[in-house]
Amino acid sequence: MINKLFSLGLLGSIMMSGVAYAHDAGDIIIRNGLVSVQPMDSSNDLYIAAPELGGISNGKVSVDSDTQIGLSLTYMISSQLGIELLAATPFSHDINGSGALAGAGKLADTKQLPPTLSVQYYFLEPSSALQPYAGIGINYTNFFQESTTSTLTNSIGALAAMKGAAGVTATSTALKLDDSIGMAAQVGVDYKMTENMGLNAAVWYADIATSGTIIADTNVGEVRANIDVDVNPMVYMVGAYIKF
Repeated sequence: MINKLFSLGLLGSIMMSGVAYAHDAGDIIIRNGLVSVQPMDSSNDLYIAAPELGGISNGKVSVDSDTQIGLSLTYMISSQLGIELLAATPFSHDINGSGALAGAGKLADTKQLPPTLSVQYYFLEPSSALQPYAGIGINYTNFFQESTTSTLTNSIGALAAMKGAAGVTATSTALKLDDSIGMAAQVGVDYKMTENMGLNAAVWYADIATSGTIIADTNVGEVRANIDVDVNPMVYMVGAYIKF
């Protein structure tokens, strides 16, 4: 009899524990951890637009990775549907020469913030300790604090000469990157350790594209060049969550 009562009590505790651990409607889940942005980048050829000199054959750029502290906030609409906002401390990326410009090294750098709003679906029953999910949404990336290097400034003359305009020397350069709006998709998993805390890992793909304008002050007046860059990063986050 005692063994039966003990077994029933243990079963009841497990069932109650499973309910307590659930992601339920109205819950707010805050996830925090390290976020790494790994661009799968590509660009078109650098194009000298003013004066109209045309493109630099295979004159491309690449974008470096960066890791920062990330934070996401999810509001559970139901036990299996949530709305998530992803944020982070600003990411910093070096912009380097690629293709015919690969030997130039670092040409510029920028910071960016990529807030992403997603709808998430949680696949398993709410009582499951392991809770995989997937989401789809919209990413808005704001580029700011763009700066150029002396390498880029000193290269303007050589780039102009490649298009038949010899004798150009630049005294300074500036870079402006357009903001980006695109689709984003994610997969992730929560592992529940207590009623309100657990571990989390997630991966996002974001459609991020920007158009860059380089403005150079030279001895022959202002020179402008354009380049389109698809950043399209994979974004990885590992951390923990707390639920309210």
